[in-house]
Amino acid sequence: MSNYDVIIAGAGIVGLASGLKMLEKRPKIRLLILEKEDGPARHQTGHNSGVIHSGIYYKPGSLKAENCIRGYRLLLEFCKKENVPVEICGKVIVATGEGEIERLSSIYQRGIANGLDKIRKIGKEELREIEPHSAGIKAIHIPYTGIVDYKAVAAKYAEKIAELGGEFRFNEEVRNVRVTAPGAEVITDNSSLTTKAFVNCCGLQSDEVAKHTGDQLDTRIIPFRGEYYKLKKERSYLVKNLIYPVPDPSFPFLGVHFTRMIDGEVEAGPNAVLSFKKEGYKKTSFSLPDTFKIFTWGGFYRIAAKYYRTGAGEFYRSFSKKAFVKALQRLLPEINDDDLTEGGAGVRAQAIDRAGKPVDDFLISNNGKVINVLNAPSPAATSSLAIGETICNFINKNL
Repeated sequence: MSNYDVIIAGAGIVGLASGLKMLEKRPKIRLLILEKEDGPARHQTGHNSGVIHSGIYYKPGSLKAENCIRGYRLLLEFCKKENVPVEICGKVIVATGEGEIERLSSIYQRGIANGLDKIRKIGKEELREIEPHSAGIKAIHIPYTGIVDYKAVAAKYAEKIAELGGEFRFNEEVRNVRVTAPGAEVITDNSSLTTKAFVNCCGLQSDEVAKHTGDQLDTRIIPFRGEYYKLKKERSYLVKNLIYPVPDPSFPFLGVHFTRMIDGEVEAGPNAVLSFKKEGYKKTSFSLPDTFKIFTWGGFYRIAAKYYRTGAGEFYRSFSKKAFVKALQRLLPEINDDDLTEGGAGVRAQAIDRAGKPVDDFLISNNGKVINVLNAPSPAATSSLAIGETICNFINKNL
């Protein structure tokens, strides 16, 4: 049995950022990060498209808004200090029809309320100056948005943690957590460990780990796979930076869009389809236990009843390239089937409550000894260092 001050489960970007912030604040603590994979950033972080979000979409005063805006600044400072390539390229959110103008204005007002005073409403002519091939009648230009490789960021976090004396154990999965008087006992498939504080940053598996800690969950992680295409190199000139649609209020995702990545490639997507495996990155991926847990959660049936038409359309686009292209043509009319090659996919860990409502904010529970990060989808990567500071503050109050 080994003794630690802090054990973090999960070496994604949030777990790593939390470990880094702990060691920066308390360099003498004994900290361990457990990861069931053979290295860091193997799931949500490693399949991220690399957008540094501005915070424009999020309800003012929410954890997402506050952590995204603070995390944005911290991330840029970190990347500059550690020589991680980053580019602030800006993006446009584009209204392609009159029915989207009111929603576009609401997004603009949120951005202003969140302190983004450099965003601008622009018309068709200025939109064409910024993105010459984009369709749209009005848009918001957000100069704050950037691009980065989050795998490189995570690798640098891990490097700094090691330099500061933090330990890693890869290929070691948490099997149980028992809360004790001094803290917690963490049982893995290889060992038994004691700690004064345990932090669950397990993303797609966060609800399963939280159940081991005795947390009475009112949410469950429902996995949604996002699939991408890539523009062929000779057609990448069609997108200068980032082009987003006005989000559809009938579905809790941003919709297919175009993203120029830090390596110069352009991604198109993602859609959002129910995944029958939490870590399933292919259309054929299937896990009986994961599927059973989805279909035995009452909240799933309630969200399915509300979004079944939109969800069916997402599934159709998953299997029909023509349908996917048609959705993209709303933003970029010149795009055709031949311009796109198959890209990657990621799986979003979205918490759904018992009422079938997607949890719209970050969700972190804290009982003094155990901290469970129960919902941290986008913009968690942008927000990672701010979330890490929040977790660090929780721990410091109890150590």
